[in-house]
Amino acid sequence: MKKIIFITLIVIAVFYLLKQFVYKPYAWKKAINSPEQKLQLGSFIFSRERGSNGSQSMQNYYFVFKVIEINGDLVRLSVIRQLSDKENRLQSDFSTTKKAYQNLKQNIKNVTITGILVEDLYKVDGATYTINDYLISKYPDLKKSRYYYEEIPQNKKNTAVPTDPNDLITYYDLVYSKEEIIKNGRLAPYTMVNRDKGEIDNGLSKDIDLIKN
Repeated sequence: MKKIIFITLIVIAVFYLLKQFVYKPYAWKKAINSPEQKLQLGSFIFSRERGSNGSQSMQNYYFVFKVIEINGDLVRLSVIRQLSDKENRLQSDFSTTKKAYQNLKQNIKNVTITGILVEDLYKVDGATYTINDYLISKYPDLKKSRYYYEEIPQNKKNTAVPTDPNDLITYYDLVYSKEEIIKNGRLAPYTMVNRDKGEIDNGLSKDIDLIKN
């Protein structure tokens, strides 16, 4: 009996290793080369991770991003969120709910998602990340859906990497390695090293669930 259990455990372990190190990399490379899931400007990236909820327990966190800039190996992402209204303040962190995550995975092509310049989100005092008349007048599509992402001006895209350490801290916000996305299906962020350059930090990387175009 013990021998049968031991053999069963060995078989399960072998199948798990084959799935993790053979099938999953193969499936990812096949998907990333398809038009529907190829990494490009405008792609939507779905990612989830397990982490602490602030207490002693763990929970799943769900993230949806839009690719807004590709500059060499640097891929800049922007979080897909919903604007709050005055009576219903939504969570302000990057993660979304499991239900919203699954809904966007299935219907992202049918959802109106508006790119809003960061400066416009702060335009109205006391109404940051909240739907207001100014935003609706400048971005009429918000009437269809309050989903949005923070956009940067076109003249600030694909520019040279700053040399000033203070500017670099801001520059590398939500910037990830293109090579790691394509080869390994992971969001590996660029972080500051010695305040004078950015390097990929695989220790902070997150697995990608899906890329959609």
